[in-house]
Amino acid sequence: MARPIVADIDLDALRRNYSLAQTLAPNSQAIAVIKADAYGHGAVACAKALSHQAPAFAVASLEEARALREAAIRQPILLLEGIFEPMELAEVESLGLWQVVHSDWQIEALMAYRPAAPMTVWLKLDSGMHRLGFAPSAFAARWHRLKAAKERVRDLHLISHFASADHLDSPQFAAQWQAIDTLRQSLGASICVANSPATLIRPPTRAAWNRPGIMLYGSNPLQGNLPDSIELAPVMTLRSRLIAVQSLSAGQPVGYGGRWRSARPTRIGVVAAGYGDGYDRHAADGTPVLVDGRRCPLVGRVSMDMLTVDISDLPDAGVGSEVTLWGDGLPVDEVAAHCDTIGYTLLTGVLPRVPRRYQGQR
Repeated sequence: MARPIVADIDLDALRRNYSLAQTLAPNSQAIAVIKADAYGHGAVACAKALSHQAPAFAVASLEEARALREAAIRQPILLLEGIFEPMELAEVESLGLWQVVHSDWQIEALMAYRPAAPMTVWLKLDSGMHRLGFAPSAFAARWHRLKAAKERVRDLHLISHFASADHLDSPQFAAQWQAIDTLRQSLGASICVANSPATLIRPPTRAAWNRPGIMLYGSNPLQGNLPDSIELAPVMTLRSRLIAVQSLSAGQPVGYGGRWRSARPTRIGVVAAGYGDGYDRHAADGTPVLVDGRRCPLVGRVSMDMLTVDISDLPDAGVGSEVTLWGDGLPVDEVAAHCDTIGYTLLTGVLPRVPRRYQGQR
């Protein structure tokens, strides 16, 4: 019998979340972000599931794009960080990719390259996050240079990234949007700036193109609760089973370092899941876990292959009981909060040794 941990991936839930992004911005086209192996869900499977809905996909690297093309994904694929060296332009062209351009060296590489047909470029504006892109004062000159290079650039768009769209009252967001909107109007630019938080709660930013990411996988990207009218469906449910039960008297330590001790006679359930699978080692005592659909607390430090839960209040639980670590009935964001992290890190951190089991394939 195989080790019982598995990541169940509900592709129908993925489609519903994507449809929500479309409904919120009916006049926009939504680029489905499937970088980092679709946030741990499997990029090829997710791209195929969305192939009849999404007009384009976005990834972080040429390697990720290549894997999609090899799996017969034909939609445009946007390289969110562009090329990493000039020689990659040949494969960008051969695979028919769209590229972000965020640095002068990328512009020079593009100007030195002679494509058979002009390419689609998304010029990155650093509107205030200060990672990639051109400052507002420098942006227009680069825009006009690329716009004039008709033999190399066919479609030119403005792209930027919000640092705090998830905060309802953020001066930083307001300043970023003002910088973007000013250039959008002066250049007559088609823009793509609405990430998941902006797609959810920032209607003015929903433009010709949006790029929802984490919301597609059912994780709440906002600081605080989602609006009552919006519901995201969890796509990944990480499941395992109890593989042993220990009966302890009061005062007994559990796990490495004895961080947790039983305050009463206690039944400890041992779950086949640990940080070697991607469950966060920093999970605190009390992190919620579902055993046979009922909540119980994680106790003791997470090990590489196992973690332990207090099942004293679940007398019917025993070896073989089903365990939900996050997903259906237990939001990944709630678990992440107990690990002092965010849902993104838990989902993308599920390691390859955990089988993905897909539901809703067509």
